[in-house]
Amino acid sequence: MNQLASTTSAGIRPFRFTAPDAELAELRRRIETTRWPDGETVNDSSQGARLATMRKLARHWASGYDWRRIEARINAAPNFLTTIDALDFHFVHVRSRHDDALPLLLAHGWPGTFVERMKVIAPLTDPTAHGADASDAFHLVIPSMPGYGFSARPAATGWNPPRIADAYSALMDRLGYRRWVASGTDWGAIVVDLMAAKHPSGLAGIHTNMAGAVPAHIDAAASRGEPPPAGLSEEELRAFEQLAFAYRHIGYARMNGDRPQTMTGLADSPIGLAAYLIDLYPKSYEMIARSIDGHPEGLTPDDVLDSVTLFWLTGTVLSAARLYWENKTAYFSVKGVTLPVAVSAFPDELYQAPRSWCEQAYPKLVHYNRLDRGGHFPSWEQPELFCKEVRAGFRTLR
Repeated sequence: MNQLASTTSAGIRPFRFTAPDAELAELRRRIETTRWPDGETVNDSSQGARLATMRKLARHWASGYDWRRIEARINAAPNFLTTIDALDFHFVHVRSRHDDALPLLLAHGWPGTFVERMKVIAPLTDPTAHGADASDAFHLVIPSMPGYGFSARPAATGWNPPRIADAYSALMDRLGYRRWVASGTDWGAIVVDLMAAKHPSGLAGIHTNMAGAVPAHIDAAASRGEPPPAGLSEEELRAFEQLAFAYRHIGYARMNGDRPQTMTGLADSPIGLAAYLIDLYPKSYEMIARSIDGHPEGLTPDDVLDSVTLFWLTGTVLSAARLYWENKTAYFSVKGVTLPVAVSAFPDELYQAPRSWCEQAYPKLVHYNRLDRGGHFPSWEQPELFCKEVRAGFRTLR
C-alpha cells in the first residue's frame, strides 16, 4: 500500500505552488531597474560579491532565466504540508519502487532550500536506473525548515535547532516510518546531530558533511583568532586553519544572529538578495562566481537562481535568517551523538573534518571518507559523489 495513502488522514495535505505571472513580471522589472553601486576597489572578491559578477547574473535573471522550468520540476514531485507543533511544514516525500528501501530524511540549511536536494531524488530512490544496486534504495523525506521555502514563517520566538530536530522526528513518525536515517547539510547537519543526540525512537543513524566533531578547546581557539593548540597533527592543523578562516569570513552569520530584522532591503531588492545569498563564504562564492562566468563546477547560473528566486517568491529571507538569532547551539563542536554516524569530509566544506576528531566525537563511526572535491552543499554541487557517500554510509545500517 502507498505509504502516503495511509497517512493522509493524519493531517497531511497535498501541496502545489504556482507563482503568479504578475509576480514574475514584477521581479523582472525590479532586476532591470536595479540601482547599482560603484564597483569594488580591488581586483578580487575580498570586498564581497563583485559588481561585474552581479551584473552578469542580473542580465541572465532578467532575460534568460525561466522560473517555470524549476517550478514544473517541483510540482512533478510529491509535495505536502503538515502541521507540527502549531506550524505548517512543507516537505517532499518520494517513495522508492523498491520495497526494502531505507527511509531517509534530508535536511537542508542556510541559504539553501529543499530545491538543492532535487538532483539526488532520482538516483537515491531509483538506484538501478543510475548504476547502483536495488539494495541501496531510499524512500526520501525532504522538509523545508521553518521560515524557509514553503514552510510557514514562525510568528513567535522559539524555533531553534533542537525544536526543529523534534519536529523532524515527529514528521517521520507521522509518515509511519519505524526505522529511518537522516542526513544534513549546514543547519541540517546541526539538526541531524541534535536528533541523534536525542536518540528518538526509529532513528538508526545519521550522515553528515559538516561534522559536529571539533573539540571544544580547539573550536574556542579558532573562533577567537588564537594560535592553534599544541600537538595537532598535520590534518588537524589544516582543519584548524580552515575553521579560523571560516570564523573570520562568516559576517552573514553575525548579522543574521544579531540584527536580522534590520536587513529589510533584502526583501525589497532582488539583486541585493542575490548578492547576500551567494556570498556565503569565500570558497563557496568563488565557485558560484566561476559558474556565473561560464565555468560551471557542478552548479549552473540557473541552479543559483532557482534558490534565490524561491527565497524571493516566498518572501522568506528574513524569516530564514532569524534562525541564527534563535540559535544557542555551537556550530561545529561535539553534540554527544552515540548512534552510528557516517561522515563525508569534502575539501571545500567550512572545515574538512579529520578522522581523528570524528572518531572521538562519534564513537560509532561507521563510515569516513575524505574526498578530493566538493564543498558545503554537496548534493547540489556534486550530486553523484553525494549519492555514493550516502549509499556507502548507510550500507551497514540496512
